[in-house]
Amino acid sequence: MKQHNQHDNIKIGISHGDINGIGYEVILKTLQDPRILEMCTPIVYGSPKVAAYHRKALNINDVSFNHIKNTKEAFHKKANIINCVDEQIRVELGKSTEEAGLSSYNALEKATSDLQKGYIDALITAPINKDNIQGENFKFPGHTEFLAEKFETKDYLMLMVSETMKVGVVTTHIPISQVAQSLSKEAILSKLRIINRSLQQDFSITRPRIAVFGLNPHAGDNGLIGNEEKEIILPAIIQAKKEGIIALGPYPADGFFGSEDYRKFDAILAMYHDQGLIPFKLASFERGVNFTAGLPVIRTSPAHGTAYALAGEDKASPESFRQALYLAIDIYKNRMIYDEITQNPLKKYEINPNQVDESVDIEASEEEDNL
Repeated sequence: MKQHNQHDNIKIGISHGDINGIGYEVILKTLQDPRILEMCTPIVYGSPKVAAYHRKALNINDVSFNHIKNTKEAFHKKANIINCVDEQIRVELGKSTEEAGLSSYNALEKATSDLQKGYIDALITAPINKDNIQGENFKFPGHTEFLAEKFETKDYLMLMVSETMKVGVVTTHIPISQVAQSLSKEAILSKLRIINRSLQQDFSITRPRIAVFGLNPHAGDNGLIGNEEKEIILPAIIQAKKEGIIALGPYPADGFFGSEDYRKFDAILAMYHDQGLIPFKLASFERGVNFTAGLPVIRTSPAHGTAYALAGEDKASPESFRQALYLAIDIYKNRMIYDEITQNPLKKYEINPNQVDESVDIEASEEEDNL
């Protein structure tokens, strides 16, 4: 991986996703803003032919691409594109096709390879169809798991980010019937460590406060509706506090969002996908961003999917994709600053763990009394 340099122009890779969805529409509409080219050098991994097709279908005439073979040829202050697919590829708007799935994979594979080599500084992934992309080389529930394997990362976290909240989940793309058996003290603690470090490194929050949800309705009602809170979640929170992580809970998800208590925290850790993502998307669907925390590289994505029903209709909002680009740039800069200030840290004094635990417990107790 190359070293951060504040004087370099940031190279943002963009994998084009499913060619029959709204991926190109949100990419093109985002690149219509000339200020983007002042902030970074965009490099689309896709197809000049497909890009031209979508430009014509959407009547977008003020965005053009510099066709390049590799990132070394990328032109600053211009949008660039690297061809990753067969020239005979066919666009069928609104349809899920095997050809579209293969082109999604080829673009993602090439972009990921360049990210591994440090040729680009961050990657934004346009939406894929998680069904048609499946094949010999892609057998994953989504981008997150694919990238985690590519970068040999066992501990990672899907973190949904907006201006109003950040929501992570312990379990991601698994059936609801498997959620309870997939939870453990170690799994929750791992996610708390990742989210805490990401808030510090990627979002420049010095002492982040993290709310932790229960699994059952009413957070188990003291064991009346389930014991996962007492036996798994609370022990993880207690251990996290001993490690200096300000984690509070477990909270019932419905009351937590209903009372807007989420505004008092820097992030939320939900137990499963829909518990965290339904309220997040209700509040932030158009501006929400999917960020993979815990990776050694930066990857963001819009919070929406391929939206086949909108393909070619000029109705898709680019706001989520635009925010994904902004966030990738912000995280790149925040990591650069974090690396600089932690490169030669001052020697830390030894602190009695019991004293740390006691101070955090007092703070947690006071906070819970106020919620």
